[in-house]
Amino acid sequence: MNTTEVKGNWNEQKGKLKQKFATLTDDDLMFAEGKKEEMLGKLQIKLGKSKEEIHKIITEL
Repeated sequence: MNTTEVKGNWNEQKGKLKQKFATLTDDDLMFAEGKKEEMLGKLQIKLGKSKEEIHKIITEL
C-alpha cells in the first residue's frame, strides 16, 4: 500500500473502515500528507491491532 493508492480512494476506504469499526472517528482517519504513520499509529491504538494487520485491513477493503 503506497501513499498514492491510499490517497486516491481514501474517502471510500474511510467510509468502509467506519462501517467495519464503529469506534473510529473522522479524526482517527485523518489522512494528511506526511502524516500516514501518525494515522496508522492512532488506528493501531484504537483497534488494538499491529501495523501489518492495519495494512491488511485497509488493502482488503
